[in-house]
Amino acid sequence: MKFRIVYDTPGRIRFRCGGYAFEKELECSVYKTLTAEDFVSSVQVRSENGGILVCYKKGCRDKVIKAVSALDPRKLVPNDTDPEFGIAEIDRSFGSELGKLVAKRILFTAFLPMPVSNALTIIKGLKYIWKGLCTLGEGKLTVDVLDGASITACLSRKNYKTAGSVMFLLSVSALLEDYTRARTRAVLADSLAVKADKVWLVTEESDVLIPMSELHAGDRIRVRTGSVIPVDGEICEGEAYINESSMTGEPLAVMKSAGSSVFAGTVVEEGTVAITVRSLSSDTKISKIIELIDNSENLKAGVQSRAETLADSIVPFSFLGFGLTLLFTRNITKAVSLLMVDYSCAIKLSMPISVISAIKEAADMNITVKGGKYLEEFANADTVVFDKTGTLTNAEPVLETVIPFGGYTEGEALKIAACLEEHFPHSVARAIVKGAADRGLDHAEEHAEVNYIVAHGISTTLHGKKAIIGSHHFVAEDEGIFITEAQQNEIDEKSGACSVVYLAVGDSLAGALCISDPPRAEAAKAVEMLKREGIENIVMLTGDSVKAAEIIAAKLGITEVHAQVLPEQKHGMIEELKAQGRRVIMVGDGINDAPALAAANVSAAMSDASDIAKETADITLRGADLTELVRLRKLSELLMERINKNYRFILTFNSSLLVLGLLGVLSPSTSALLHNASTMMICAKSMTPLMDKDKEKK
Repeated sequence: MKFRIVYDTPGRIRFRCGGYAFEKELECSVYKTLTAEDFVSSVQVRSENGGILVCYKKGCRDKVIKAVSALDPRKLVPNDTDPEFGIAEIDRSFGSELGKLVAKRILFTAFLPMPVSNALTIIKGLKYIWKGLCTLGEGKLTVDVLDGASITACLSRKNYKTAGSVMFLLSVSALLEDYTRARTRAVLADSLAVKADKVWLVTEESDVLIPMSELHAGDRIRVRTGSVIPVDGEICEGEAYINESSMTGEPLAVMKSAGSSVFAGTVVEEGTVAITVRSLSSDTKISKIIELIDNSENLKAGVQSRAETLADSIVPFSFLGFGLTLLFTRNITKAVSLLMVDYSCAIKLSMPISVISAIKEAADMNITVKGGKYLEEFANADTVVFDKTGTLTNAEPVLETVIPFGGYTEGEALKIAACLEEHFPHSVARAIVKGAADRGLDHAEEHAEVNYIVAHGISTTLHGKKAIIGSHHFVAEDEGIFITEAQQNEIDEKSGACSVVYLAVGDSLAGALCISDPPRAEAAKAVEMLKREGIENIVMLTGDSVKAAEIIAAKLGITEVHAQVLPEQKHGMIEELKAQGRRVIMVGDGINDAPALAAANVSAAMSDASDIAKETADITLRGADLTELVRLRKLSELLMERINKNYRFILTFNSSLLVLGLLGVLSPSTSALLHNASTMMICAKSMTPLMDKDKEKK
């Protein structure tokens, strides 16, 4: 691409390629192409003048010039807007529109002749008056009616300057509200997007794991229990219960079989299906989540919804005050001063801005929060319930020992176990597969279709014999495999504090695999810090043995432990805690934690959690550090404190304006100026970070 350099300082260079050297729809492609280079820090792109501003790492100027030179608009493909690029565009557009508004206001008041200025003010005012009349015609008495009435009163008294000031401030407020909403959509789309890196491609020989980038429309992929479907397509083989809540809002899974359509972002809760790829776009999931956020009141913090409802309910009293003041004082100036002030505008702007700012701040801390409601619940919680494996313990447990039985060698038992476990996302399954790989064992598939029984184990057929692997409860009680006293004694002696996974082939025990799952390095510190933050009850739930659970709990300072717990029991325990009046945070990572995550007041999933756990959870810890829970607790408490402070300030300040206007101390224009200025000030304050990063470091 041809260009000239118009600005060049170390680390920052601006190129000018000429007006529309590339089309607007290629802006994102230019942005993504350049930001893909590891020496580029940030990029700004404008198609109008062909401007490209690149910030780069020290000593890489020549590389940047070479990268821009290599751009060829003819080879660039219009791309869906990158979330990060979209956020930057929204910020830039807001700055540009705000600048235009201010410039127009200055030119309007300073240079236009008075008659022309007054005429334009009347024309502009008619839009607000018409909007207020339409709202009133719908039987609603909202802030739109209040705005229309105040402008009507100003124009009727030929107070054009006050009317112009009011409309200017209302335009700024509307622009700020649109910017807030657009940025909310972009930020949440970026943080909630689920991107699959690899998929299992179905071939004639076997299933092959390939990068998502190599997948094409018409290919067939296999998706198993607990995984998110990464594409739009049609089931061509198998059947499964699929949770489509991200698409339809319906929480119950739906049975889907051959011929049924499935969509990106939905989750296979039970079963395995082969899908013919129809569309590779992940936009479906993103757009549906954004639509849900736009339309669902459930994502608002309760305190925010209550404040907005109260603000709307105050509007009729503003008109009542106007009427009574006019009736008793016969002073139109005092009466109009009451119409210049409303509570709704400040509350409806500052509250969501506070929440959005907090969600963005959480995202900067590697924590994804799906709505303000969950921050409020997190601030009010008094109980944290932890899953053990993969949550309180290391995300990558280690296979310590293999105890063979029934004539099998250690290698044979481990090979079978790894073969069965390789398709499943739980951390224990990964430990077994990794243990086999570390020992150089090739565990090529030799079994039939695998059936995963949630929180129990895996069942299949191996060389004509039934093969199962899972917990003691699943193998011995559910499947009826007899474990002799001598075998159990040997397992107890050799396993120590390890968790034990049992393997059976045919009707007898083939081996026991001992999994060492030490606590995370920061787990004890996180538990202690949560107690200091006011979390009164810390509970650990696990499907592991009582012995292993108690050892981990003692190390971490957790006194309430429930071991050998099934998924439905976890769910029941959460419900029991809530029935006792507790506000519960559930933290988990596995498929078996999904029912409990859904039942809790607010739930959090670890970064390496199963897809279904992350889909169910309200919060995801992307940094895999449990102390992030403490930071989120502080952030959520500060958010609630800010919302309540804003609410008190808005009520106090605007009530003061009403009283001063009623007493004749403030004119209508001054009331309007102070009201709108305070609204913008409190909105600006609400955008500032809640957490002091310098104090955090200390």
